Amino acid sequence: MDRMDVVLPPAAIGILGGGQLGRMLALEARRSGYRVVVLTDEPPGSPAGQLAHVEINGSYTDAALLDRFLAEVEVVTAEFENIPDACLQAVAERRPLRPGRRAIFTTQHREREKLFLRDQGIACAPFRIVENEAQLQAAVEELGRPCVIKTAAFGYDGKGQCKVTAETDLTQAWRAFEGAHAVVEAWVPFVKEVSVVGARGMDGSMAVHGCVENEHADHILDVTIAPARVEPATADQALALWRAVAEGLDYVGTMAVEMFVTADGGVMVNEIAPRPHNSGHHSIESCETNQFHQQMRVICGLPLGEARLHTPAVMVNLLGDVWPTEDQAPDWSAVLEHPRAKLHLYGKECARRKRKMGHFTVLGSDVKQALREAREIQARLGRR
Repeated sequence: MDRMDVVLPPAAIGILGGGQLGRMLALEARRSGYRVVVLTDEPPGSPAGQLAHVEINGSYTDAALLDRFLAEVEVVTAEFENIPDACLQAVAERRPLRPGRRAIFTTQHREREKLFLRDQGIACAPFRIVENEAQLQAAVEELGRPCVIKTAAFGYDGKGQCKVTAETDLTQAWRAFEGAHAVVEAWVPFVKEVSVVGARGMDGSMAVHGCVENEHADHILDVTIAPARVEPATADQALALWRAVAEGLDYVGTMAVEMFVTADGGVMVNEIAPRPHNSGHHSIESCETNQFHQQMRVICGLPLGEARLHTPAVMVNLLGDVWPTEDQAPDWSAVLEHPRAKLHLYGKECARRKRKMGHFTVLGSDVKQALREAREIQARLGRR
C-alpha cells in the first residue's frame, strides 16, 4: 500500500452526516488520536457533532461550508448514503472520499442499485422500474401478486414502500409514488433475513464480521442475532454475495448487505448500505475489530483488522417508544445491572416513536442464552 494513501493521527477525518453512525465512528477515531470534523444539515449538537472537534452545520451543497470543511480534513467518509451527488463530486475532487462517489451514488438510489445487481449477475428479487401508473399495472401483471412497490430514492426502515396484494387498488397505491421513479419487486417468500457487514481495503483485501440474523418489527430492525441461525452453506452463500457486491463496486470502506434466505436455503440480496449498519452494532462487543474501528482503518489507508466474531451476541434496538415521554429517560437498570449487557445511547434529545435512540448488546455462551436474556431486558424496559 502506498504510504501516500495512509492518514495517521493526529490528522482530521471528515464525516458527512451527523447521525449515530458518525457518532460511533467519532468515538473510535478520537480513541485512536484522530481529530474529527463533521458536516451536517442537522442543527448544532447532532449525535456525531457532540463528539467532533468541529461541527459545521448547514447545507451539503453550500460552497462556503464545503470549503471550510475540506480545509479542515485529510480524508472524508459518509455516515449515511443520501448525500447530494453535487457534494460527493465536490469532495472527491479535493480530498480522498472513501467509499468513493460511484459506490455511494449507486447505492443511494434503489433503481441504480437494482440495475447494478442485475448487471453484475448478483442474485436479487425480479424487479421492474416504473414511472407511471400504466407501467405499474404492467409490472404487477408480469411479476404477480403479492409484490412490493418501493420508492427509488430516500427509502429506509420501511418508508416509501407499499405491499401489493390481491385486494390492492393500483390507482390508489400509485398516488403515494406519483411523480417519482419506483421499483416494483416480486415478493420473496423468505424464511429469514440476514446481513453481512464487512470491509474492503484499498488493496482489495476483505474482512467480514460473519453472517447475522435480523428480526424486524414494523419494518424497523428489532434484534440482530450473531451468528445467524442458518446452515453453514447458507452463511457461505451470504458471504459470497457480500464479496461479489464489494468487488463489483470496487468498494473501499465498511459496507452492509441485507439479504433474504428462502426455504430451500437460497440467498438473495435485498439492499446495500455503503456504510456501517445497525446490524453490525453487535461487533463493538463481540468482534476482534468492530465495524467502526474497521471503517476508520480503511478510510485512513491502514491494513484491515481481524474481524472475526469471538463471542455470540444479540443486539436490540432502542426506539423512542421505550421512553415514558419524549423528554423523560427510561430506567436503565434492566440493562446496566446485567453483567454481560452494554448500553449505547445516541445523544438524541427528542424521543419520538419509531426513532432510533440507542441500542444494547448482550453477550452469551451461545445465541440461545444471549437472545433469551436480551428479550428479558427488552420486556422489562417496556414501551409506551
